[in-house]
Amino acid sequence: MAVFLDILLSGVFHAAVLFLVAGGLQLVFGVQRIVNLACGAFYALGAYFGVTAVTFAMSLGAPAYALLPVLLVAGLSLAVIGPPIERLLRLVYDRDEGFQLLLTFAIMLMSQDVFRFIWGSTPRTLGNLSLAYGQVNVGPTLIPTYKLLVIFASIAIAVGLGLMLQKSRFGRIVRATAENRPMIEALGVNSGRVMVIVFTLGTVLGTVGGALVVPTAAASLDMIVDLVVEAFAVVVIGGLGSMRGALVGALVVGLVRSLAVFYYAEFEMLSIYLIVIVVLIFRPTGLFGKPLE
Repeated sequence: MAVFLDILLSGVFHAAVLFLVAGGLQLVFGVQRIVNLACGAFYALGAYFGVTAVTFAMSLGAPAYALLPVLLVAGLSLAVIGPPIERLLRLVYDRDEGFQLLLTFAIMLMSQDVFRFIWGSTPRTLGNLSLAYGQVNVGPTLIPTYKLLVIFASIAIAVGLGLMLQKSRFGRIVRATAENRPMIEALGVNSGRVMVIVFTLGTVLGTVGGALVVPTAAASLDMIVDLVVEAFAVVVIGGLGSMRGALVGALVVGLVRSLAVFYYAEFEMLSIYLIVIVVLIFRPTGLFGKPLE
């Protein structure tokens, strides 16, 4: 039972963080029809900036239990990079998908050099600071309270995002823009502004995910590519453009990855690829995706 709970918690924790990044990827694609390979760069930026923000806060005498709020603020503050990058992507909105992939891939590659210049090539960690919140007894095992807090925070963000898209006026505008952009412009809506807000929101989801994961994993240059692989596995499994698919896909990838790491670490990435292959064979559009028109 202890082993089962450890595997389950590790999988759900990873899925919670992965959902934030994949959810941002799905949101951007659903509205802007851009497959954003730069999502891994946003994730790594959130991790690096989270380490810097926490280290700075601790040097000013902030208590250890301020870890989570500081990381959330660090991730949210990186919203400032969303508008300029979205402005750059406007060059390829109406061009072939290949141009979009090349541009976002170039952003990802350039970000690696920028991060290496600022933070160096050595991975950055926060040590055991995540244990500042203590541990909780769940049956026969101890569960770090920080991981539970991150899971609950991810659930709260998912619920808030869902309510915003379904119930708010802006959410209706976003869904209408995704369905028929020319019509929404004819009705007087500034679609350019909607694009900026949506892309910035997708960026923030990625940076917050990176900031939240860094107390349990080192911030490194390798996490950029690793995250892109996992995020696109989530998208393929769940279906491109589906937020519900992002949630289910993240759970599948997170749990499979946790099982593989525990029983046979070398099988970690292969197990994810095998699931992706099976989904592509039997459900090419993903579990909740729809064929593109």
